[in-house]
Amino acid sequence: MSPDPAVVRASLADATPDVFWTDRPGLRPDPRPALTGAGHRADLVVVGGGFTGLWAAVQAKEDDPSRDVVLLERGRLGVAASGRNGGFVAPSLTHGLAQGIACWPDEVETLERLGTENFAALAETLTRHGIDADFHVPGELTLALTEHQVPTVREAYELHRAHGVDVSHLTAEQARARVDSPRYLAGVFDPTVGLVDPGRLVWGLAAAAERLGVRVHEDTAVTAFDREDGAVVVRTEWGSVRADRVVLGTGAFRGLLRRLALWTLPVYDHVLMSEPLTPEQLGRIGWEGREGLADAGNQFHYYRRTLDDRVLFGGYDANYHFPGRIDPRLEQSSSHDLLARHFLEIFPQLEGVRFTHRWAGVIDTTSRFTPVFGTALGGRLAYAVGYTGLGVASTRFGARVALDLVDGRDTEVTRLGMVRRKPVPFPPEPIRWAAVRATRASLAAEDRTGRRNLWLRGLDAAGIGFDS
Repeated sequence: MSPDPAVVRASLADATPDVFWTDRPGLRPDPRPALTGAGHRADLVVVGGGFTGLWAAVQAKEDDPSRDVVLLERGRLGVAASGRNGGFVAPSLTHGLAQGIACWPDEVETLERLGTENFAALAETLTRHGIDADFHVPGELTLALTEHQVPTVREAYELHRAHGVDVSHLTAEQARARVDSPRYLAGVFDPTVGLVDPGRLVWGLAAAAERLGVRVHEDTAVTAFDREDGAVVVRTEWGSVRADRVVLGTGAFRGLLRRLALWTLPVYDHVLMSEPLTPEQLGRIGWEGREGLADAGNQFHYYRRTLDDRVLFGGYDANYHFPGRIDPRLEQSSSHDLLARHFLEIFPQLEGVRFTHRWAGVIDTTSRFTPVFGTALGGRLAYAVGYTGLGVASTRFGARVALDLVDGRDTEVTRLGMVRRKPVPFPPEPIRWAAVRATRASLAAEDRTGRRNLWLRGLDAAGIGFDS
């Protein structure tokens, strides 16, 4: 049953149009100074102060403490995808096991091992550097909300068990015993997925990078790269820095390297954050294990409890704006109203809960859902982009790949097919816009009916997808 529209409106009445994670003045560090003036020098310049850039800077200094590293962020640290996501920390490098098998059947075991090792190394790094990012590993429940999603959940369970992942299958009653919703019909529990406060993670990694000797500059927009006498001159709004090597980790913001527009597509994902739930409200839904939750549709929700008992609720819509437009004015939309309605459909017993924050972020998706890697400027620049919303952990791996590529190292990760081969490029506009609209409509139809139409089957055959 759909909730009363007046109740939905009331739940959003006081929601601040800002990102909860970074809207905490007592926690957010003071801004770092911009880079000004010409004549600066560095061994490595990292462009982008999100997770990829921060992990690249930290790992570069851990590899070689004498390496002079500069990190340039065009705004404030954490203002883009790295500070706007749900904080789900999955060990997968391939957007899930099924996608890994579909794309890299001969490498999937290696990719799964590397993902597990990357996850463990992330946790170890946080401990070693004393980064308090509320990191914990309660696991994730994927839940069937419709009858045709029940076999989908069962198939996911069997696939993971066949590949040695210790997942559990849950009946409707078992799922509701963990988290009580009248919508839940079945579930699969993956104990390997963690949760983190992404704002604290960004700030903690930046502080760790600075302790290692990285020079971090905010409010420093890079405008161009020039090759000059065997080096790269990184030009900014207010100055420049000459570097031997450059790592580019700018996510959906791809203007500095035009070729990235072939492989990445910027889509908006919307998020709500509730007020802290009272013990009585929590008692209505259970959720004592604090698992991360997601549903099994193409257009899926992801939701979680924070350590202060708020509920983050996001996903479902994946909005692409012609012709790949990114604009802060697009962040507030009717998608938030849709999310609030869906929240109350899943948890009708939480009627009366208010949301304190509403925001959106841009996801850099690729046609295969996995990142794209490569080099430019004669090998002196390497890039890692296209995490498709699953980058909290895999950005650490992507940074490792980019560092190995830019240093010309022949390593296990640079030999991977996922690294060496590019995804299918997206078509030019306006075909791209039409293809996205057709795909979204087809995915929504499959969610309603359980049937995959000819358009989606064609995309499957071509190795192309689109994910919310």
